[in-house]
Amino acid sequence: MLSKSQARFFFLGGTVVTFLVFIVLSWDSLANDVPKQTHSEQLSDAVVRGKEIWEKNNCMGCHTILGEGAYYAPELTRVIDRRGEGFVKVVLTNPVPWAPNGRKMVAYHMSEEDANDVIAFLKWINETDLNGFPAKPDLK
Repeated sequence: MLSKSQARFFFLGGTVVTFLVFIVLSWDSLANDVPKQTHSEQLSDAVVRGKEIWEKNNCMGCHTILGEGAYYAPELTRVIDRRGEGFVKVVLTNPVPWAPNGRKMVAYHMSEEDANDVIAFLKWINETDLNGFPAKPDLK
C-alpha cells in the first residue's frame, strides 16, 4: 500500500513521463512521418495558386477534401484517380452550369491556367498518403 506522499510522487512521475513520451512521439511524427506522407517537397507555385483558387471560390462550401468541407457535392480527395485530369478540366472550364444527378455546379469559366492550377492542387492532394482514406467503394 502506498503512502499519500508515495501516491502523489507516483501520480506526478507518471504524468511527467507520459507527457515526455507524448512530446517525443509528436516531434517524431511531425519531423519524419508528416513530410513523407504529404510530399511537401512537391508544393509548387501552381499547387499554391490552385489552393488559393479553391479557397477564393469556396469550393468547400459544396465539396469535401481531406475530410473537410460540405457534403452536397462529391468528395474530391482522390478525384484525379477516379475521374482523371481531362474530366476535371472540362468541368472547371465549361461555360455551362453542370448538373450531374440533379445537383448543380456553378460554371466558373476558369481560364486554362486557373484550371491547370486547381488540377495541380488536386493532384497534390491526390498523392497525399492518408493511410487508406477515403476507402475505395466496393463496386462489385
